[in-house]
Amino acid sequence: MELSRVKLLDRQQLVKYSRQINLADIDIEGQQRLLQSRVMIVGLGGLGCVAAQYLTAAGIGHLTLIDGDSVDRSNLQRQILHYEQDMGRAKVDSAKDKLTRQNSDVSISTYAHFADEIYLNKNIPRHEVILDCTDNYATRCLINKLCFKYKTPLVSGAAIRMEGQLVSFEYEPEQACYECLATLFGEQQLSCVEAGVLSPVVGVVGSLQAVECLKQLLNIGNRSKYEEKHQIELMLYDAMNNEFKTFSINKNPACKICS
Repeated sequence: MELSRVKLLDRQQLVKYSRQINLADIDIEGQQRLLQSRVMIVGLGGLGCVAAQYLTAAGIGHLTLIDGDSVDRSNLQRQILHYEQDMGRAKVDSAKDKLTRQNSDVSISTYAHFADEIYLNKNIPRHEVILDCTDNYATRCLINKLCFKYKTPLVSGAAIRMEGQLVSFEYEPEQACYECLATLFGEQQLSCVEAGVLSPVVGVVGSLQAVECLKQLLNIGNRSKYEEKHQIELMLYDAMNNEFKTFSINKNPACKICS
């Protein structure tokens, strides 16, 4: 992005984002870049609510929210953008209301349907980073396929019981994709409906997705060490024992998507 074409921050924005601007890796130029960025969040459940709040607060210029579900009473325990009075409303509408009030610098568009190939194929190329906050295997694979097609960075998160998972894909030539990772765990995975989930675990993973998204947009962080090894990093969070573990994932030479 040519910063000479980017609108300068006004005085109120300099104050609003001052704590981020004070970070050497961000500074004013980085904040300008964030305000010009476009991020898509697929799924406005527990993960998506948290990630959307932090990305809105950070000053992402445009968010696209995708979810075909409506707010149910069982969602309120962990989906913190939705309140009791929102029950029955589309999740994307409920979320947009709160986020719009949170930060007027951020424009928000919504798609009140479940992610489908036609919509994603058209709109993924219009965004710099995609966040997969879904709990559906088929949807995850579809998002991965199209992100690989357009080489759009993907940040994928999951949470169940007292465990969380985070992984980012940049689709470098020798790096694994989500399909490579999925073969290690199998297709049949429980959701929080069957297995339950501790609400703050969802918050931890959603927050980490926001962190990874910001790092992608700003091109900062420690991703280079994995790029050199042609590997990606899978992070697992064990809330019961308060442990984070990371594993390097190699590309599957038989992967139907990236090989």
